Amino acid sequence: MQTEIIPLGTASAMPVRGRHFSALVLRHGGHALLFDCGEGTQLQMVRAGLISPRLDAIFITHFHGDHFYGLPGLLATMSMLRYQDGVTVVGPKGLAAALDATPGLDRDWLSFDVDFVELREDFGQATVFETETYVVTARPLVHNVFTIGYRFEAKPRPGRLDVEAARARGVTDYVHYRRLKAGHDVTLPGGEVVRAGEVVGPPRPGPAFAYVTDTRPCEAARLLARDVDVLYHEATFGEAHRDRALETMHATAREAAAIARDAGARRLLLGHFSARYADPAPLVAEARAVFENTEAAEELRRYPLKRPDPTPEPRTHAPATGTHDATGRGRTGG
Repeated sequence: MQTEIIPLGTASAMPVRGRHFSALVLRHGGHALLFDCGEGTQLQMVRAGLISPRLDAIFITHFHGDHFYGLPGLLATMSMLRYQDGVTVVGPKGLAAALDATPGLDRDWLSFDVDFVELREDFGQATVFETETYVVTARPLVHNVFTIGYRFEAKPRPGRLDVEAARARGVTDYVHYRRLKAGHDVTLPGGEVVRAGEVVGPPRPGPAFAYVTDTRPCEAARLLARDVDVLYHEATFGEAHRDRALETMHATAREAAAIARDAGARRLLLGHFSARYADPAPLVAEARAVFENTEAAEELRRYPLKRPDPTPEPRTHAPATGTHDATGRGRTGG
């Protein structure tokens, strides 16, 4: 199942030619998720080839306009296109009231149901959206208003079936191959039992992604980014403007790189650039001094998410299962 992210906007508070306000789409098979929805998000979705905004969920980090003001228009457009499937909108408490107060956006007039998941400022971590194939968790960040960071994680896939090993044990029936692949032992016509652990490799973790913006460096950011394939992290300022970063409760590119390094992320995409940086190259250079696999997020570029397969276990024994690291999958808060 293909998974990719598409940054739609990498600007911070002020619009810049060629740089749009915060928004990012994640596509996972036939599913699409939107993280933040600044002004102009609809147009960027069209430019990205996302003509019909079929979204499972929308995740808002906070109520600053460059992350939120595009949401009423997007919902209205989805209704105009006669979108029928419901959509979940996740964000800080007060989100539903803010949208209900928007003229022309009466939920009774929409063509689809909106399910709100609102988080209180005192929440610690929460699972905010989950399907059969993926889960999204949230943690509070450290900004000058209540702000939320998000982590997407595809659920583990079954291990690879060693067909030759299964055949050597007498398996020939396609139904038996399917049962083994699903993790079930099978009994052959002669009474022999073939155990799945003998012929199927360990579960393959799905790709993971973290969306962390508008925050000072904090433990929550590191937990969200732990072992992700791609971390999208704000880099509003460079070290020369670190005092401004502290004043506005943002992060520098170097600080974002330290989060990626300490969290064991595989790749870092920088975004949310101050308008003072016409070219983010100096920010990338600062970050690469700390975390080499860093680049500036390019709007409308598609970045695949792919988790490396685990090293195959020896076939002489069943693979160890261990405990999957959920990093924030508890159902507290909200």
